[in-house]
Amino acid sequence: MSLKAHAQGSTCPPTKPGVLRLYSMRFCPFAHRTRLVLHHKNIPHEVVNVNLKDKPDWFLALNPLGNAPVLQIDDKIVVESTATSEWLDDVYPENRLQPSDPYRRAWDRVLLEYMGKLTNGFYSAAGSPAAELQGKLDEIMKHFQFFEDKLRERGEGPFFGGSKPCMFDFFFWPTFERYPALAILQDSPAARLDPQRFPKLTALGKAMERLPAVKAAGLDAEKHSVFIKGYLAGKPDYDLFLEE
Repeated sequence: MSLKAHAQGSTCPPTKPGVLRLYSMRFCPFAHRTRLVLHHKNIPHEVVNVNLKDKPDWFLALNPLGNAPVLQIDDKIVVESTATSEWLDDVYPENRLQPSDPYRRAWDRVLLEYMGKLTNGFYSAAGSPAAELQGKLDEIMKHFQFFEDKLRERGEGPFFGGSKPCMFDFFFWPTFERYPALAILQDSPAARLDPQRFPKLTALGKAMERLPAVKAAGLDAEKHSVFIKGYLAGKPDYDLFLEE
């Protein structure tokens, strides 16, 4: 199946009975979460990519919110990154990612809620004029400090899940993977994460990069920066780097 994004006027590829399908966008950090879970748990699936700026009618019929990710298998449809990821963890329970301890699970939900500050801060800084960049970076570093402190408090590591990644590690990673693109976009070494200030997050990043799921679903900072530059200019190219 082609990885090129389906836009308005396209026809939805026919589904197959019993085959799990992910409607995605290759550069979407939220769909990235679900792709990580699919790869980490080795769940067989197919992918249909969607142009999120010029959405097909058939995609809006599946998800009137018009965002990715969307999972479909037969007559079941699940939307939104956390819902799809947690549903996958429940339906395919091997290699469980959600914590069994209620307190840890509650705190992972708190961390997830806080993630919005970091993600919004990243995209705000990516499109910021040079005169405003340092103020944006100061805010981002406050958010990174929050996660650095939480990793230290857990006293485990290198993951938020301890010696093995948990669901929140995969919710956190897409923004963390994209963060190095900020220094490229702004041509600013000040945007880089200081490993001396953030040793726990630095160790987390190295551990995540070794995971097969991260290798399978990820892109490097240069590729992220090219897409984000087009996205911020209102001209996202959803088929970047595809040879087909």
